[in-house]
Amino acid sequence: MIEKITEVINTLNTDNITEERKQILQPVIEYLKEKIKGKTPIRLNFICTHNSRRSHLSQVWAQTMAAQYGVKKISCYSGGTEATAMFPKVGETLVNQGFQISNLSEGDNPVYAIKFDDNEPAIVAFSKTFDHAFNPKSAFAAIMTCSSADEACPMVSGCDKRFAIMYEDPKKSDGTPEQTETYFNRSLEIATEMKYIFSSL
Repeated sequence: MIEKITEVINTLNTDNITEERKQILQPVIEYLKEKIKGKTPIRLNFICTHNSRRSHLSQVWAQTMAAQYGVKKISCYSGGTEATAMFPKVGETLVNQGFQISNLSEGDNPVYAIKFDDNEPAIVAFSKTFDHAFNPKSAFAAIMTCSSADEACPMVSGCDKRFAIMYEDPKKSDGTPEQTETYFNRSLEIATEMKYIFSSL
């Protein structure tokens, strides 16, 4: 694990998560425990409307926390009800929290390689629909990270379980002096909850 990311993880206090929120996260924990017990591969697809902010932060932190807590055979993905682009502030925020990001391609929807460990494969990040060929077709959990995606996708084809763990959209801060802080804090909120999930297994 990259040292700065480890330092960030060590500052995250899961005791700050409310009991109400823990109840929302508990079914995800039970799903993961069941997969680990059955020694079956774990595939998590984090879904929000545009696959530009919350779903990417969730994908990156889930894969990172899985590595931190020794969870094997897990692949984390993200998708949207439509494809746009990973919002640049998301990448900037992750870099500020220790991740190494390089561009694999440019254009309207750039492809990024995001590394949390020098010796682990990079997370490939770009905006895509949840049913894009890059994502799993079956035997995965669909984890909805925003209410609009949850409402727009009553059915996620191929998933064996569906969860809703909503996060407030940092987009509301775009163009304001609070943007950097808002994205930083949303990333830490998601990281804290992923730490809680994976440290509970």
